[in-house]
Amino acid sequence: MFCANLLACCLLLGLITTAHAQRKGDLFIRNGTVLTVTNGTLENTDILIRNGKIAALGQNLKVPEGVEVIDATGMYVMPGIIDAHSHIAISNVNEVTNPVTPEVSVGDVLDPYDIRIYRALAGGVTVSHVMHGSANVIGGQNETIKHRYGETDPDALRMEGAPRTIKFALGENPTRVHGRGHNVPPLSRMGVEFIIRDAFHKAQRYMEAWDHYEQERKRNPRAVPPPYNERLEVLADILRGNILIHCHSYRADEILMLMRVLKDFGIQRVVFQHANEAFKVAPELAAFGAMASVFSDWWAYKFEVYYSTAYNAAILTRNGVITSINSDSPELNRHLYHEAAKTLKYGGLTEDEALALITINPARQLGIEDRVGSIEVGKDADLAIFSAHPLSIYAVCKKTIVDGIVRFDADRDPDDMRLRVDPERPVELAIRWGDHQHGHRCLEGIDLIEFLTETLQSEWQ
Repeated sequence: MFCANLLACCLLLGLITTAHAQRKGDLFIRNGTVLTVTNGTLENTDILIRNGKIAALGQNLKVPEGVEVIDATGMYVMPGIIDAHSHIAISNVNEVTNPVTPEVSVGDVLDPYDIRIYRALAGGVTVSHVMHGSANVIGGQNETIKHRYGETDPDALRMEGAPRTIKFALGENPTRVHGRGHNVPPLSRMGVEFIIRDAFHKAQRYMEAWDHYEQERKRNPRAVPPPYNERLEVLADILRGNILIHCHSYRADEILMLMRVLKDFGIQRVVFQHANEAFKVAPELAAFGAMASVFSDWWAYKFEVYYSTAYNAAILTRNGVITSINSDSPELNRHLYHEAAKTLKYGGLTEDEALALITINPARQLGIEDRVGSIEVGKDADLAIFSAHPLSIYAVCKKTIVDGIVRFDADRDPDDMRLRVDPERPVELAIRWGDHQHGHRCLEGIDLIEFLTETLQSEWQ
């Protein structure tokens, strides 16, 4: 009887898991102006979506029986926007107990109830690269999520098959948190480089120890394996090329430093996040094959970000660097199409080049360009429908579609889209101007550590 009940529970669990995996939709979008990004603009075009995938593109397509029709006449359909740097949908951002913490992952603290997922959908964003914070030189692993708002299982947010990525950070953030905050390395930019090199050297020795064990085991079945170490396992996977580095950075000298370090260890893929001075070393970035995910025009909010330009994204693009524009904000992510539009003025990019900054380019940086980032037959049906061209200041996102399912509808959704409501808690505003904690979460969580450190130091004295 027990076995029968156990089997039934396993089957039920399997059905639940399968239901999440198969939550895909069928839709027919009629007569829209389709901005494919990679294959030009298609006028008066229909899009057929079957089982969450783009099945057909063309004019006067036949509507299959039973498929919902969206009339996009006079509207613009673009690929779902991809935010390459975000901190939404997680309950923790930083693990600040050590300058090297690759063993942790923000994927373990996904929050499907976060209303900011829905707000991102309202700006046409369908995928976010949810990142560990920048308190540590080598931080935790990130998670690429789809905005399947309405699902309450955290695993339903994960983008299946997306490559693993990890957060690195250069400059003032790790030196402030660990050097000045805890009196441990790194205190300087020299220390930051040492931390990275030392971590990779340890990972190399760890890999050598396991390789030796595997060879020894062939001769001696009773050979003793080395101690398992999750931190070194993750670092070893970076060295093997199985994990993509996304590195918080600002200054040109630091960007060059990290490329030299990575070259020494045979690591070929890196995305520099923020990279406000990347325009100074654009040819070097292109030669290395490095990519950059930048702000459109944010700088001067701290000393190391004093020097920048609104032409950064355009200069990088013209030099052959795969470039994206990100938000790093739960508010700005709803306006990424406006941020991309600025590059038409500051750098003279074409419309397709500007749209690529928030679609196919971030997809390439995350290793998911075969599934999202452009409107092509066979790709995931992640789409955003706008009332006008999305690079127009007058454009309004009307519908956002993820895997063929409408997850945002400006005309039909109720005013309150929270999934879990505490009747005694005040309604959180979508934006609070002047609240310095609202825009950035890169250093979230360090205040508590600093408070505990000061308290302990006072007690010791």
